Amino acid sequence: MSLAVILAGGYGKRLRPLTETTPKPLLRVAGKPIIVHQIEWLKHHGFDEIVVTVGWLKEKIIGELGSGSKYGVTILYAVEEEPLGTGGAIHNVKDILAKRERFLVTNGDILTNLDPTRLIDVVGKTPYSAAIAAVELKSTYGVIDIDDDGRVRSFREKPIIPEYWINAGVYAMTPDVLPYMPERGDVEKTALPKLAEEGKLVAVKYSLKEVYWRSIDSHKDLEEASREIEEMGGLVKPAA
Repeated sequence: MSLAVILAGGYGKRLRPLTETTPKPLLRVAGKPIIVHQIEWLKHHGFDEIVVTVGWLKEKIIGELGSGSKYGVTILYAVEEEPLGTGGAIHNVKDILAKRERFLVTNGDILTNLDPTRLIDVVGKTPYSAAIAAVELKSTYGVIDIDDDGRVRSFREKPIIPEYWINAGVYAMTPDVLPYMPERGDVEKTALPKLAEEGKLVAVKYSLKEVYWRSIDSHKDLEEASREIEEMGGLVKPAA
């Protein structure tokens, strides 16, 4: 069985007041909870055992997802009695992960259809202990093209900036990374920089011209992601 970890223990403060009564992973996008989109995506790519790290309003997430049988997967839960951060959440399930040759980790607030098996295929090959999905930076604002004389040539609405790549929040890892994980703190600020410094981290690039990716950080993100996914006909296409 292929194992994935969904980091879903945060408060979702930027989405208040919605997240005062509903945990962020259960906020609905295009008719279904964010975390259900994620489970369907993972299942589509062969990940049939999923560990969900839960904290804030954990009982609602557990009540919604149950054993995972209705999604065709097995779901285990790791409870955070207090916020641990993304690195701490991984550390909290180290006993499960240590038994696996490779595993996938994803932030609980992203929606994507990128192929995570590309990450799995790379990680573990010397010298890499971890692989990170990278997507092109997309401007949050419209851009004005101006020539040397100050003349406005054109306007571009939220263009992709191909020379810059950002962390997509999806990682493939081996148990070798577990000693790098803090008991409390974010993996982006602790383990990943250290792995990069030691030459143990590789990036796999995904073009936004070919894949969908969006982080849900605001009310506007919820609205725009719902519209985009509905226009696509869903993130995961059903088998023919």
